[in-house]
Amino acid sequence: MAEKVTQTSSSSANIIVIGAGVVGCSVAFHLARAGARVHVFDKGGICAGMSARSGALVRMHYTFAPEAELAWKSHHYFRNWSDIVGGRCGFVETGFAVVVDERNATRLRANVAMLRGVGVDTEVVTAAELHRREPHASVDDVALAAFEPHSGYADPVATTESLAAAAKRYGAEFSIDTPVARIASRGGHASGVVDAVGRIHEADAVCIVAGPWTDALLAPLSAKIGIRSERAQIAFFKRPSQIKHCIYIDTIAGSYFRPHGDDLTLAGLGGWKSEAEANPDDFREANNDDFVAAVRTRLARRIPAMADAPYSRGHAGIYDVSPDARAVMGAVPTVERLFVAAGFSGTGFKTAPAVGASMAELILTGASSTVDLTPFGFERILRGRMIESPHEYEMGADFGHKL
Repeated sequence: MAEKVTQTSSSSANIIVIGAGVVGCSVAFHLARAGARVHVFDKGGICAGMSARSGALVRMHYTFAPEAELAWKSHHYFRNWSDIVGGRCGFVETGFAVVVDERNATRLRANVAMLRGVGVDTEVVTAAELHRREPHASVDDVALAAFEPHSGYADPVATTESLAAAAKRYGAEFSIDTPVARIASRGGHASGVVDAVGRIHEADAVCIVAGPWTDALLAPLSAKIGIRSERAQIAFFKRPSQIKHCIYIDTIAGSYFRPHGDDLTLAGLGGWKSEAEANPDDFREANNDDFVAAVRTRLARRIPAMADAPYSRGHAGIYDVSPDARAVMGAVPTVERLFVAAGFSGTGFKTAPAVGASMAELILTGASSTVDLTPFGFERILRGRMIESPHEYEMGADFGHKL
């Protein structure tokens, strides 16, 4: 069992964090644990946005090594949550598989080699080997799979609320239902925030972790990520008790799914008919009927016994999607002591613990040591140098975001 962390420091920095989702609460926790005075603002409540609607996968398969390292180091948190953070995150180990056809087989082998170099416990398995592990899965169209035996899923609300509670134990203050109208600056430095009723809250640094609302705060400062707000849906289907399966990212059928407790399966379709520029303050939270039909069909392609699975419930949320579908993290070039962590494009939950640790280090010391965040910096957006990994999977337009 991991030793409970009680690290403190002599830092007395006064930091404002905008956003009380899972990433914002992780940033707040790590800053407060390091001794900073932290004040978190959110226009709603703790875990009021996309964090609560997350599929909450805890997996490490990425095609970009820095992302994989963030997920790998976050995985340690999820498996040792009560000792590192306190409270519970609801982690359930299920195993995880990425399945590919022949066009992606070489890419998968290369990515697994990269992931193993990072430290991820993963291996390439054949279709027959996958079927032995997953007897309810149809594998006739599978060339290879990457399998992570210790991955799983967590409870997104419990995760976020326990991070907030831990931050509060270290002295962080939360102002919920308190929208931030703008970033205050003085002499080219971020000096705090102005809330929606005009109150000024001073700080030594500000970190924007506001998801799809981030660009509205950056724009007056001559900085913009170019975030698209995309509505994304997930659905829950009733699963017969005798049917067991791990988590899948199915690049062939164009779906992802995971078990949810003993009798449900959660499923989604990536960017299927994504509604770009959806209004994060006014969107349909219920599933569309055609989405439910499409996701059930693709789920059944991999788990045939789910072909007639009854629909239980579902919901939609808003992804904050960056121009290259990867997070933007680091200092904002136009204003000193202003930082951002946004544009996670659906990957924020599983990397949130390591992102929070790395952002706190960057804010307090000028460099991130948990994971080097330099590749995710704002400069790539300004220069148009988007992240492209050498072994990106070929996936249909229906799937949407990169692995």
